[in-house]
This record gives sequence, structure tokens and C-alpha cells, in this order.
Amino acid sequence: MSLPVFIHPDLSAATAGDSITLSGPEARHAVTVKRMQQGEQLVLIDGTGIRLILNVTETAGKDHLTGTVGSVTRSPAPNPRVTVVQAIPKSERAELAVDLATQAGADEIIAWQAERCVAKWDGKKAPKAVAKWQAAAEAAAKQSRRDRIPQIRGPLTTRQLLVELTERAESARVLVLHEEATESIRAVDLRSEILLLVGPEGGIGEEELNMLRAAGAVPVKLGPEVVRTASAAMVALAAIGMRTERW
Repeated sequence: MSLPVFIHPDLSAATAGDSITLSGPEARHAVTVKRMQQGEQLVLIDGTGIRLILNVTETAGKDHLTGTVGSVTRSPAPNPRVTVVQAIPKSERAELAVDLATQAGADEIIAWQAERCVAKWDGKKAPKAVAKWQAAAEAAAKQSRRDRIPQIRGPLTTRQLLVELTERAESARVLVLHEEATESIRAVDLRSEILLLVGPEGGIGEEELNMLRAAGAVPVKLGPEVVRTASAAMVALAAIGMRTERW
């Protein structure tokens, strides 16, 4: 059975033999929920690709754990890098979309306020919603034993997204999942950076799709079935993983 994973704010200077203290919610989970004890081992990550084995030497109270670093590994960044641009789903599916995309290896997730999104993030709601998505990404990264945690940003309106796509068109391959696309994701040319656009429950309208095309986006389909917005990124990431060295 693999070791439990916990998040530390910064492991950039960690080396074997160092003493590291974990506190706050992560330590509470380790000490109170998982009941970690002296002599046991756990994994610490900071979300940047650093992973270390920590030998627990002491626990105190409900949220304090200290250990000695046994080993440190640093994984290379995935190639190609994939940013998921996720149209904001309805509330009950929003965190599921982030969870599945994180499990499948998304390197970054951008919340997209597409024209047909039912959910609306106004100015006051946006920071809290982004924080919830980030928490979902962190939980999914721990569960899937990832050592990199995708950062969440946004929301971007379609107009704002078009500006970003235009700026990145030369370096990145922009793929927009669409049920009426004629080109398959298995055949499209891939680059070292991919932006993967996932539309809302109601789909991407023709006018909005045309604007995305004008900014360099290429419509692609995953297969004969229509995949739900919450799971589309996961399916697409799996397809990209099979076609590249990500897997």
C-alpha cells in the first residue's frame, strides 16, 4: 500500500537528513485522522514536483508532526504541458470536473465563464469559487499521489480568453472539444504546450466557436459519444497521455 501524501508549503531547500515540521490542517489530518505515529513514514509534496519520504519522529497535540527526511526526488515537468480551460459547470459538477482533471494530470486549470454557462461567478463570488477549486485540486492530487498540483485561475470571459489564446497561438496548440468536430484528437498535431478547452453543459454556440477558431483553436472530438463537461477533460488528458511521453 502506498504511503499517505500531505502538502507542505515549501520543500525547495529540503535534503536527506533534515528535520521538517508539519503543522496546521495537513498535520491535523496526519495526526488526528490518519493517526500517524513515531516510526511511521509519509510522503510530503509542495505541488512543484518535489516529493520526499518523511520518517515520523514526534507528534504533539492534534496538529503538530515532526520527522526526518529520508529521501528527496524531483520529477521533471510533464511534456507536453496541458492547461485545461474549463467552462464553469453547475455547482454540483464544478468540483468534480476539477477533481477528475487533476487525477488525469492537468498542469493548470482556468475557469472559463463561457456564454452558455448556467453558473455565474460575479466579482464577489469568484475568489471563493477559485479557492474551492484549488482545494479540490489539492485533495485530488493527494488522493492520486501526484507531486504536482495544478494552479487554478480565472474566471476568464470568452473575450478575455480570446486575448490569451491569440497571445499563445504560436507556442501552444489550442484544442476545443466539440461534438460536431470532424478531426479526431488521436490525429491532431500536438506541441510541447496544449490548451484544452472544455465547453459548458449546453455546449459551445456557433458564434462563440467561430471566435475561438479565429484565435487559433482547433475543434476536435473525443469519439462517437458526447462526454459530459465534468469528465471531458479527464478523457481528453488520457488520450493525450497515450499519444505523448506524458504516459
